[in-house]
Amino acid sequence: MELTVARVGKAHGLRGEVALDLRTDEPEERLAVGSRLETRPAQAGPLTVATVRVHQGRWLVGFEGVRDRTAAEALRGVELVVEEDASDEEDAWYPHELVGLRAEDTEGRELGRIDGLEHLPAHDVLVLRETGGERTLVPFVRQIVPVVDVAGGRVVLDPPGGLLASDADRLEVAAPGTDEPAPREGGPAADDAEGEG
Repeated sequence: MELTVARVGKAHGLRGEVALDLRTDEPEERLAVGSRLETRPAQAGPLTVATVRVHQGRWLVGFEGVRDRTAAEALRGVELVVEEDASDEEDAWYPHELVGLRAEDTEGRELGRIDGLEHLPAHDVLVLRETGGERTLVPFVRQIVPVVDVAGGRVVLDPPGGLLASDADRLEVAAPGTDEPAPREGGPAADDAEGEG
């Protein structure tokens, strides 16, 4: 099975370095000097890591035979991949395994489908397509995603109130000093108030 390690971004400087968009939790191991990586598309590689450094939080890599900015720019968008056995880790999933899973809450109510996985600086997020069509980013952490059941075709979400777009339909905020829901901005009560005076 092919595992994407990184995606090549912009050229950096004039000597053939490129910035990488990492897709691995083990960049030190996967991108060590001398590592030979296959590519997608295949005709762009294989590429061998010649230099590696971290600059302002970004991974910058030079590859053997890529000596100038023009050659580096030609690699933009290329994915660096390795062949990997199916993971034995209990809490490790590949993005393609998550796409299409049914998302439900802890009570079994369907919330939508998983469209994908995005890698953000703080943590990964699941891309949830809610039943109403809204696209919501859900932090992929155990507190919010307690169950990932690939074999059963589902993930269980326990999101904090307000994270999902569908929460807005269920939340009612009481007006101060009453048991009545507060009027929404621009609703009939707001129009009446503007007409007074």
